[in-house]
Amino acid sequence: MTKKILKYEDAISELEEIVDKIENADISVDELSEKVKRASELIKVCKDILEKTDEEVQKILEGMEK
Repeated sequence: MTKKILKYEDAISELEEIVDKIENADISVDELSEKVKRASELIKVCKDILEKTDEEVQKILEGMEK
């Protein structure tokens, strides 16, 4: 099974939807655990993307200094 690669903007958008549902009590107790788990996964995706981007930018900047 192939995992779909999420873009940062898509992950953030989905996270915002989850937070909005939780804040507005627009989610059942049964769904809460599932949504919190998904939010955790999305946060990891965002963190990984940001770390990779930071590394790439640092390499580019280091290359400009030479």
